[in-house]
Amino acid sequence: MNLEKLSLGISNPELLARKLSQFYNYSTSGERYNPNGLDMMNEDWDICIILDGCRYDLFDEVWDGDEEVNKVESRGSATPEFQRGNLHGNKFLDTVYVNTNPMMYHFDIDVEFCHIENLWDGDTWNEEHGTVMPETVAKSAKELSEEYPNKRLLIHYMQPHYPFIESDFSFDEGHIGHDSPDELTTWMQIITGHVDIERDEIWDAYKNNLKLVLPSVRELVDELTGKMVITSDHGNMFGERSSPIPYREWGHPQGIWTEELINVPWVEKDNTPRRKIESASRSEIDSEHESSAVSERLESLGYLSDK
Repeated sequence: MNLEKLSLGISNPELLARKLSQFYNYSTSGERYNPNGLDMMNEDWDICIILDGCRYDLFDEVWDGDEEVNKVESRGSATPEFQRGNLHGNKFLDTVYVNTNPMMYHFDIDVEFCHIENLWDGDTWNEEHGTVMPETVAKSAKELSEEYPNKRLLIHYMQPHYPFIESDFSFDEGHIGHDSPDELTTWMQIITGHVDIERDEIWDAYKNNLKLVLPSVRELVDELTGKMVITSDHGNMFGERSSPIPYREWGHPQGIWTEELINVPWVEKDNTPRRKIESASRSEIDSEHESSAVSERLESLGYLSDK
């Protein structure tokens, strides 16, 4: 922890409590991710849909399908932890990754797929809303399903994660009481009192973001064949008490393994026939990527670019 971050923690007791809770969880577990979580990539599925930042309880409330909504424990309370626990140091040459979150490049997650389709980079990124739209993900997923009929598909939607697309709420307009320090992420602004917002208002915006993405998810579930899974990388906190230090937490920091953050939905549906999965040969692999847009995209998604 550098002096700037130490000063920020001292001046904001909640952030200091977060740091201490993270240190405790990492020290007692011996891992930089939740070791009790599900090994998602080792589960039996042909197509896995990830809804970024989706809590189990909210999904269970909103999902209107006939499929049973189960609860599983994620390996992370944030995307980098989830990727560290499920992807880092592995090769998945039988899998194509439809990716909307640039975190794996910011944190140098060492993983190899048959192919990675980075929708967060290029004209598939929606400049108006600062995210990748659900219909863009669905279109890409269907095209890649046809292009790679013998591969598993890992489809990562950005919603219900911030930014909230069809909402009047914004961390940037109308809610900031005074200048927010550059060190504060979107959610840290609430913890430290730099944003004045009612919990119900931001919860409704989060809920509406989930409702916005579900028709696109249903489109894939109904149209693609194979064993389907819908899940999430982590949840989100809205002022609930954290652990082991009981401060009020917002957002989804790493190393905070509360029920609200690590309990995620798990929905299965068998759409026969199953995909006949084959691992790619070395000559078929297309996973290299270079971009200068990582920090810019992470800021749009509410992250701090240097975290």
